[in-house]
Amino acid sequence: MKKAFRPVLLFLFHVGYLGPFLMGILDSSFLVLPFGNDLLVVGLVARHPHGFPWYVLSAAVGSTVGALFLGAVSRKFGEEGIRKVAGNNKFERLKKHLGQRAGLAVAVGGLAPPPFPFTMAIAAASALGYPLWKMATINFFSRAGRFVILGFLAIRFGPAVLRIAKTPEFFWSMVVFIALCLAASVVSIVHWVRSAKPDGAPKPQANEQHATG
Repeated sequence: MKKAFRPVLLFLFHVGYLGPFLMGILDSSFLVLPFGNDLLVVGLVARHPHGFPWYVLSAAVGSTVGALFLGAVSRKFGEEGIRKVAGNNKFERLKKHLGQRAGLAVAVGGLAPPPFPFTMAIAAASALGYPLWKMATINFFSRAGRFVILGFLAIRFGPAVLRIAKTPEFFWSMVVFIALCLAASVVSIVHWVRSAKPDGAPKPQANEQHATG
């Protein structure tokens, strides 16, 4: 298992400025990757402090691209489609809390760590008609703010971060983390795909009356 996951970890930490961009797209879409881009940005900035602004920009742009894709798909799903994905009770709570504060919810989602329902906030706001360009702009700046904070922390505690990253415990923690994210992402994608399928045609009435001549 260690040999199987090592290339993935090496790719994530050595692909350069493209890494946070790609992870940002995945992190803000249908996949389940809590703290995925946070860990990547912290690790990259700790190793290469001079690239701090570019890692932040890459991660924020990637997150915005992923959020735009999610928002566009959610628009096509519509309110009923997202209701099926989220569940009626959860969607009603989201709808109630969003109201006229959809922009604030997107901003908080970009800044707040899990378990804030970032994906569902983006999906619900988009399905309810919140402008995609506003959502993308707010998401970009809130995510950028989040990654700037993480970047400063990585620079401040960089040596300690790198020492931890080299330990076997950290490696196996990442292995478990990636495995759980993959499993949760598969479940999430299947759920979205199933929710996208239209309900079957209504069955004919049992007591349907026949026309008389």
